[in-house]
Amino acid sequence: MITKTHWETVYQEKEPDEVSWYRPHLETSIQLIKNAAPDLSAAIIDIGGGESTLVDDLLSVGYRNVSVLDISSEAIQAVRQRLGASANKIEWLVDDITRADLPQQRYAVWHDRAVFHFLVEPEQRRAYVRQALRSLAPSGHLVMAVFDPEGPLQCSGLDVVRHDTQLLCEHLGPRFALISDTFEVHRTPGGRPQQFLYAHFKLRD
Repeated sequence: MITKTHWETVYQEKEPDEVSWYRPHLETSIQLIKNAAPDLSAAIIDIGGGESTLVDDLLSVGYRNVSVLDISSEAIQAVRQRLGASANKIEWLVDDITRADLPQQRYAVWHDRAVFHFLVEPEQRRAYVRQALRSLAPSGHLVMAVFDPEGPLQCSGLDVVRHDTQLLCEHLGPRFALISDTFEVHRTPGGRPQQFLYAHFKLRD
C-alpha cells in the first residue's frame, strides 16, 4: 500500500533532481495538455505532482486554472517555495488521490505521470477511476504516463504494475476513449533507461 509516511520520507531525504522520475521539463505532458486544452482558462489538475516542474511550465504557457495534488506535504511546500509569489495562482491539494474529496465535473484535463502504476491493488485502481470520472468535466481529458511492459518492477522501493495500452484501457473502463498513445524512454538521473507509456483519453459523453 502507498503510505503518506513513505513519500514524506522520500521528499525529505532526496533533492528534486535525485529521484528516479526527475526530468527538467515534462515535454510530452505539456504537448498532450496543450492538445487537450488549447483554452488557457481550462481547469487542469496534476495528480501526484510532487516536485515536478510541470506546474512551472503550465504557468509559463499561460494556463491560469491549475491545481496540483500530492500525498506529500513536503513536496507541495517545496514547489510553493520554488514558485514564490506565483504559487498563489495554484490550488494546492495535499491528499491521497484514492480518497480525496475532489469537486464534481470541474477539470478539463486530469494529468498523471507515474502515480497510477503504484496502485497495485485492484480496489485502489477502481477508486482512482471513480475519482477521475467524478471530477472530470463532460468530454474531459485524461493524460497518463505509466511504466510500460519493459519498465521496472519497482520504483522508490515500492512495487509497481506495468501496463500496455490494452491493460490500461481495461483498468480505466469503457467511459474513457483512447485518443492516442506513445512510448517515451526516460533516463533517470543515474542514467538508467525507464520506458513509459503515455496515453491520452477523452471522457465519452
